[in-house]
Amino acid sequence: MAEKKSEREQNSLWSAEVEKNLRVAFDSLPNAVPVMLFTEKGGSEVLNSAAQDLLRGFAKISKKVVLKEFDVKSEEARERNVTSAPTLIFDPDRYAIRYLGVPYGEEGRTLVGMILLIGYRTGNMSEPSLKVLKRINSRREVKVFVSPTCPYCPEQAINAVKCAIERPDIVALEIVDIQSNQEMANRYSAFSVPQTFANDILIAHGAQPEELFAVSLEKLEQQTVFIPETDAEVIETDVVIVGGGPAGLAAGIYTVRSGLRTAIIERGALGGQVATTPVVENYPGFARVPGKTLVDILTSHALEYVQIFQGEEVGVIQPGPPLEVRTGRRKFVARALILATGANYKKLGVAGEINFMGRGVSYCATCDGPLFKDRKVIVVGGGNSAVTEALHLHNIGVQVVMAHRRNSLRAQDHLAKNIFSNNIEVLWDTEVVEIRGKEKVEEVVLRNHRTGEDYPYPVQGVFVAIGYEPSVGLAKGLGVELSPEGFIKHDSHHRTNVSGVYSAGDVEGGYKQIVTAMGQGAEAALAVYEDLAHPYWTTDQEKQNSVARM
Repeated sequence: MAEKKSEREQNSLWSAEVEKNLRVAFDSLPNAVPVMLFTEKGGSEVLNSAAQDLLRGFAKISKKVVLKEFDVKSEEARERNVTSAPTLIFDPDRYAIRYLGVPYGEEGRTLVGMILLIGYRTGNMSEPSLKVLKRINSRREVKVFVSPTCPYCPEQAINAVKCAIERPDIVALEIVDIQSNQEMANRYSAFSVPQTFANDILIAHGAQPEELFAVSLEKLEQQTVFIPETDAEVIETDVVIVGGGPAGLAAGIYTVRSGLRTAIIERGALGGQVATTPVVENYPGFARVPGKTLVDILTSHALEYVQIFQGEEVGVIQPGPPLEVRTGRRKFVARALILATGANYKKLGVAGEINFMGRGVSYCATCDGPLFKDRKVIVVGGGNSAVTEALHLHNIGVQVVMAHRRNSLRAQDHLAKNIFSNNIEVLWDTEVVEIRGKEKVEEVVLRNHRTGEDYPYPVQGVFVAIGYEPSVGLAKGLGVELSPEGFIKHDSHHRTNVSGVYSAGDVEGGYKQIVTAMGQGAEAALAVYEDLAHPYWTTDQEKQNSVARM
């Protein structure tokens, strides 16, 4: 039979073994941990008593836990701006860390972790996380909503504690128990935990790895992909890919899987235009997927293989061999280069266009057209792209009208005839000068150039089709030949006229779809592999000499 527990063990909050381990851990701390506990007479007796029992128990275990107790109506509470009970404040002379509620249940792990970290006065964070924290230069008021029954909450709470310890100058933290603070939880709509807010902005829903928490805190929005940084001034690799959109990410996966060391350089957001697309409905395998989610999936997959350098703009490229690619931070030395720099839709530049992007303003009928079935939209433009967009929208059941600033279409004759044979109305000598609405597009303001009249025109969508601007600045600098339309000219293997330089994606022109861009990226990657193994630019005599030397 098991021995009967002693009276002391029966009355204890924890077993003798747990108490022993806690005593060893706390007594080894190099610094004391001051804790201020604020309770309320006449308040919730259960919560206040539980907080007192818990903290008094910790203080009895080790002298390193220095507990002081106050009433929530005391002068000390007013000076500390404490308005609810129970509230715990940790080492207030050094840090701004509070716990609103009782850290029992799963949250006991949070309390122990806080005491240990504060006692050592270090967040014990990884070097990549510290680099991110150092970049934050403005105040962060953090709230982490937790529950004593949530096994994932301690991980997120400790992430926040680490940041508050490492950057006490800018990070103030409140860990909020939703069961003890239901009013605050309702105010923030924190109906599931953990949820993390910074400056009253939701930056994380769920637990995150430490590095992602730091980046979310920096960006003030939830991050789902962490890209490690490096201080290396020179990166020697086989392939450099400029552009982190679908074409570049796909190319990176395929080059590395072919055995080629690869680096992707992206000056802006990964994913290109896909990242700003609210919903993607034409990507095989996903009936509907947010553009940002699709980008995160692609990026996470690519990161399993390839090193990504985000936020670096390429300044100079020197042809090879070897090729040298320079950014503002480092130099890349490579055997081949893939330009996947993309193309941007030309914008109207009118009031409301940017505000309603993704809320009625679109640049891709193939992507967004089905969302407007049985609704009225206006297509802006008069060239091949605009006519093709208008016909596509008409064929899928969208009510279409075109606005063209000239008195005749610039599109090819057979396309223009289809507009008229399908009875699609064209507003001649007309341009959009403003886009209006509340939550989404409700009308445009049109200007008739013949009469000079401005007038409102009700529509639910605006499709801008006035052309593309391919990002070919780097290509021009290398001497890469362009097509008459301004896109990179290439052969069937995505080779340009410059040896060792390839292209992929929207910068080549074509259909400008996610799937085609990724396919082109894969093709370019496989072509690079084949050419590096059997260089197409090597003469027959050089090949013979190479064989003779082997």
